[in-house]
Amino acid sequence: MKEQSSIPVSKVQRATEFLKTGTRIGGNYLKHYAKKMVNPDVPREELHQDNASDIYQSLSKLKGSALKVAQMMSMDRSVLPRAYSEKFQMSQYAVPPLSAPLVIRTFQKSFGKMPSEMFDKFDLKASNAASIGQVHEAWKDSKKLAVKIQYPGVAESISSDLKMVKPFAVKLMGLNEADINRYMGEVEGKLLEETDYELEVKRSLHISQACSGLPDLFFPAYYPEWSSKRIITMDWLPGLHLKEFLQTQPGQEVRNRIGQALWDFYEFQIHELRQIHADPHPGNFLMQEDGRLGIIDFGCVKEIPEDYYYNYFSLINPANIAGPEKTKRLFYALEFLYPTDSQKDIDFFTPLFTHMIDMLGTPFRTETFDFGNDAYFDEIYSFAEKLGKMKELKESKVARGSKDGLYINRTYFGLYSMLNQLKANISTHSAFKEMVVEI
Repeated sequence: MKEQSSIPVSKVQRATEFLKTGTRIGGNYLKHYAKKMVNPDVPREELHQDNASDIYQSLSKLKGSALKVAQMMSMDRSVLPRAYSEKFQMSQYAVPPLSAPLVIRTFQKSFGKMPSEMFDKFDLKASNAASIGQVHEAWKDSKKLAVKIQYPGVAESISSDLKMVKPFAVKLMGLNEADINRYMGEVEGKLLEETDYELEVKRSLHISQACSGLPDLFFPAYYPEWSSKRIITMDWLPGLHLKEFLQTQPGQEVRNRIGQALWDFYEFQIHELRQIHADPHPGNFLMQEDGRLGIIDFGCVKEIPEDYYYNYFSLINPANIAGPEKTKRLFYALEFLYPTDSQKDIDFFTPLFTHMIDMLGTPFRTETFDFGNDAYFDEIYSFAEKLGKMKELKESKVARGSKDGLYINRTYFGLYSMLNQLKANISTHSAFKEMVVEI
């Protein structure tokens, strides 16, 4: 893949790139509607493919928070048309990397040294590149290391980038202004944390040490002395990402073992640590043929407020969904409903969110759950598509659901998606039964 020798870093440069993209998208719409005048049956798929290609090309050049938002959206195929989802998934692995001079300059700014002065060997060609940074191979005292380097200007451009990406989110996702304004603050805060690599090292050490006793998991060692605000050095972990791992055609027993490790990792974080590795996309996991799972990249960690934890998991517990009065009280606490809602609003949103919670909690209702059951996921995606078309949601003056739920729900659906791809059949109920749910 061709290397990138510079990144637009000023607001003017980045705004210009967004404007160019908007112009190209406008041209795609004109081309589409011109074709429809000749043939009314022309599908929108070609329009989606053209737009997805133009947007991804622009975001890949800009990198940073806008590309990260695209990556987030690609994790849930119910959010975007397939063409966008498939294109944006590339941001998990395959973004044009920075050239060697920019890598060296980042080291000089961080340490006052060249990478060759710090390591016995350092490969200036990136092994992979994603939305916020890229990874290089290095060696020190015969130990193979992974060195993650943040792209220049990423942290400084987050706020302005999100303002510019907002119109795309409204257009492509069908969200209203209330939804966007409600959640952009949460997204901005998490992205700012993700660009603080010193914070990431602290969280990585804490969570990996806390989870070290869980079976079938392994974590890299981190090296604060070779890390900085914009650089992280850690062990190079062996293993394959999900797509490559599945191409080896692993047996069901190995799939189940990895799936169980994934599930236990998240359940332990949520119910014991009250914080989660909130970026469950395949690029952050390395799988081995013996069923062990390596976990990397703790940049996005969501700390779960105590009141939100008890309200949310009381609601998901299957015993509570059957109690309408308690369910309604929890809906108010979690801001699915508001005291200002009319009876018409209550009658509309209550069954809607009840069904949503019922679907999300399905894996908890049995001792084991087969995530290879595509019918379950088809129901979820069909329901999400239905929600996207509801004018009541699009026209709502308030956002429905606590902002704390944004990353919690994203985590669960990302986890479910990975387990579905693994076709894993795992134990889901034992840890859940021990939760405190009386409120």
